[in-house]
Amino acid sequence: MRSAVFQSVRRLVVKLGTGVLTDSRKRPDLVQFAQLVSQVAALRASGLEVVLVTSGAVGAGMGVLGYESRPGSLAERQACAAVGQSRLMATYDSLFRHFDQPIAQVLLTHEDLADHERHLNARNTLLTLLKRGVLPIINENDAVSVTELKFGDNDRLSALVASLLPADLLVILTTADGLIEGFGTPQARLLDVVERIDERIEGMAGGTTSVTATGGMSTKITAAKIVVRSGIPLVIAPGRRHDGLARILAGEKEGTLFLPVHGKLPSRKRWIAFYHHARGTIHVDEGAVQALAAQGRSLLAPGITRCEGEFDAEDVVRICGPDGREFARGLVRFDSAALLGRSTGRAEVVHRDDLVVL
Repeated sequence: MRSAVFQSVRRLVVKLGTGVLTDSRKRPDLVQFAQLVSQVAALRASGLEVVLVTSGAVGAGMGVLGYESRPGSLAERQACAAVGQSRLMATYDSLFRHFDQPIAQVLLTHEDLADHERHLNARNTLLTLLKRGVLPIINENDAVSVTELKFGDNDRLSALVASLLPADLLVILTTADGLIEGFGTPQARLLDVVERIDERIEGMAGGTTSVTATGGMSTKITAAKIVVRSGIPLVIAPGRRHDGLARILAGEKEGTLFLPVHGKLPSRKRWIAFYHHARGTIHVDEGAVQALAAQGRSLLAPGITRCEGEFDAEDVVRICGPDGREFARGLVRFDSAALLGRSTGRAEVVHRDDLVVL
């Protein structure tokens, strides 16, 4: 199964977590940096296009500024990121230079990917760099982000970058062996393949106790939801093995493979589904759920039971069924006031071309 999934990979995104880039003192581990760079350079030498999403800026800055643990305030974390980002890129530049591999720093914020024009510009920049043989190294622009840095968790960012391109594969290298069923019990076992992300899979995810990391397995499951719905496979694998990436691409059993949903979403629908903070929620009846999810129809006003939040026409909204679970997102054609006032008759509230079933 794995060989079939990976044989067509030509472009991949590799995410390096803080835990695999730092030592026991939570300082940058140059030996570990070097072995990871060597693996990535080998992929490039084999003809693959590679985009690197890296953590580590805040961790690198913590040591310089004298923090022993991750700072509590946003301003302190941003200061660490500002100091650490330049050191992080200097390390990558020095190491990749040994392989004659040019690199480019790309710092992104959520707004860069949510705005449609900036979204397309970011994609075009990355594709141009790849075409010219340059390896893009991406990080959240933590030093100027106006949102909490946790939103900018790089597991999610790597999934958004993979969906943006789109990539043929996302690999998240971490301190874990993969997704563990029964973690911490005598019955613990590594899951080789995940075919569907359901409540059981989500229940296996936990946070992190690392002083430098921001996520844990829970953020990786969130990333998995994005990429598999986009039609892209994901591998979560240990990042301290010197042949990990080669083993993954060779189809060896390495980490946990999340299989994609059949067929890649069109670019515009990926943008609607994953790159926005939803402005509100529309609740619909069971008939509307069936019409949208099973029959591919548009959302009509009579199927709406209630609305939450204030939103304008052309905003992205969540669409939830009678059980309260979000099952779709879409660009709404009316503002919340019109929907609450029931002044829309039987009009199309979300056209099927502007709607994504998750």
